[in-house]
Amino acid sequence: ARVAGSRLTAFAARQGFAPDDYEALWRWSVEHLEDFWAAVWDEFDIRASAPYDQVLTTRQMPGARWFPGARLNLADQVLRWTGVAPALLSVGEQGEPVVVTRDELRGLVGALSATLRGLGVNQGDRVVGYLPNTAEAVVALLACASLGAVWSGCAPDIGPQSAVDRFGQLDPVVLLAADGYRFGGKQCPRLDAVQALLAGLPTVRAVVQVPVLGAPLLAPTGVRVLAWSDAVADRREPEVVQLEAEAPLWVVYSSGTTGLPKGLVHSHAGVMVMGLAQLGLQYDVREGDRFFWYSSTSWIMWNTVVMSLLLGATGVLYDGSPLWPTADRLWQLAEDHRITSLGTSPGYLLACEKAGLDPVGDHDLSALQAVGVTGSPLPATSYAWVYEHVGADVALHVISGGTDFSAALVCDAPWLPVTAGEMSCRGLGLAVESWDEQGRPLVGDVGELVVTAPMPSMPLGIWGDADGSRYASAYFDVYPGIWRHGDWATITDRGTALVHGRSDSTLNRHGVRMGSADVYAAVEAVPEVAEALVLGIEQPDGGYWLPLFVRLVDGVVLDDALVGRITTAVREQASPRHVPDEVVAVPAVPHTRTGKKLEVPLKRIAQGVAVEKALNLGSVDDPEAVAWFVRYFASRGSS
Repeated sequence: ARVAGSRLTAFAARQGFAPDDYEALWRWSVEHLEDFWAAVWDEFDIRASAPYDQVLTTRQMPGARWFPGARLNLADQVLRWTGVAPALLSVGEQGEPVVVTRDELRGLVGALSATLRGLGVNQGDRVVGYLPNTAEAVVALLACASLGAVWSGCAPDIGPQSAVDRFGQLDPVVLLAADGYRFGGKQCPRLDAVQALLAGLPTVRAVVQVPVLGAPLLAPTGVRVLAWSDAVADRREPEVVQLEAEAPLWVVYSSGTTGLPKGLVHSHAGVMVMGLAQLGLQYDVREGDRFFWYSSTSWIMWNTVVMSLLLGATGVLYDGSPLWPTADRLWQLAEDHRITSLGTSPGYLLACEKAGLDPVGDHDLSALQAVGVTGSPLPATSYAWVYEHVGADVALHVISGGTDFSAALVCDAPWLPVTAGEMSCRGLGLAVESWDEQGRPLVGDVGELVVTAPMPSMPLGIWGDADGSRYASAYFDVYPGIWRHGDWATITDRGTALVHGRSDSTLNRHGVRMGSADVYAAVEAVPEVAEALVLGIEQPDGGYWLPLFVRLVDGVVLDDALVGRITTAVREQASPRHVPDEVVAVPAVPHTRTGKKLEVPLKRIAQGVAVEKALNLGSVDDPEAVAWFVRYFASRGSS
């Protein structure tokens, strides 16, 4: 019934494909890119005040441009849904859930966009949000989109310096900021952090303060402050500006290992078309569904929840700990709010499994149709746990993709069986392969995950990268003209995929990414620390080991008090999600001869790769330092 009734089946039939040959449909979709994406545009009746002249200008990457000539706005497509059905359901750790109907969402977006316009926000200006995962954040994104302003957000648990590192690149004119958030039963006031954020964002002219804890309004000098209630008091129909298809919608961040986080710019049309194809066809999200993914506003899965509104679904938002007051918190949410699609991380499922939970026995999950999992590889054993303890009939969507293009490269489809440890398919319209070092496609062997043809949601570029050189070097330098994603992956002869973890050194704990540079900025500011090295290591059992190695100032001993100050620095200045599992004193940190820390080679050695395969010792500034790490990992039994 799921196959016959799926939107994918009807869509495929219109293209001449039967629901027993996904591989044929996928191959057509990548060989005939223009036809496929035009069909998606028509399937979901994308609203455009002017039609596109062509689907795609060129297949060259970078440089491909999508839907030139079209005039549209993502906010139009979301706000086309009217009436009293809920658009948003916002749940916190305490208090009653907040329901925002479709009509109320239109009024709120209209009110806030008028306020922003009154504050001098124009098309192309940047507006940033330091906000938890609540309805206000969604309203803010849509209000910016309706004006043609560019949105960027992050969660208030991110330290102010890390937030400045992101937002400061954009020269924002307005900041929306919460007075705090709640997590694990605790109140976390953040107005001091907002003050620090303002000090680092001199272009901000106005602040809209969002009440979470009920703190008094800020009173900074030289900056206007509005209460959220005043900013949305004048409910009205939104005036939605019609934009070029590739007008910038938002900036999201993919943290590299050196320098500032990369601000990736995505377009209105690209995000919209990709979101509709992935959620509508692969995930089978329908009007009236209740779509939830445990996330924060710092992670692209928050944006994905907003994209579910394109299909007439209710976006379910939860701000708080997934483990408080008990480890079954998300399953309780699913019961209380009749969630149809629940998304989470492998780490949460592992925690539930280790706690001996039986969600289907302890909760009414009769509304739950799908469980989504992303962020890191899901151990094969966890597949069986989901079917046994969550629901034998749920659709298990294990997906892997990236913030980089707001999409899943490998995923699932309603037609396909699920094999433990694997993802069922490559996404439609996505020319995904696994390549060896010479650029040859691999089947059944581990290689670099690549995309060989343009995707609508590939970034317009990296913010501030005027000549495109940073964008090109980040994604297209290993295989010229081919997107290298940075994951180790296997594509099987059945068309399924296994993702083995990051092939670079971005920290990626439970799907929340952060560059090592953020951790170094916090740790190396501790006076006793001369230098630090952090590794994020995927483990065979699905766990994630995040050790921090520190070279201390001469004469300093690593005691419990110093470990506490180091971990506090990471928690407060970088992210509480990236506090190391252990802090280890080392005699030296090895580098390349050009001064780069050997993060990737040491991670590979920790995972069991032989030293001579992981690096060339002749290119290392201190081979004895490498030898120390080899001995240390061996003493731990490697990973």
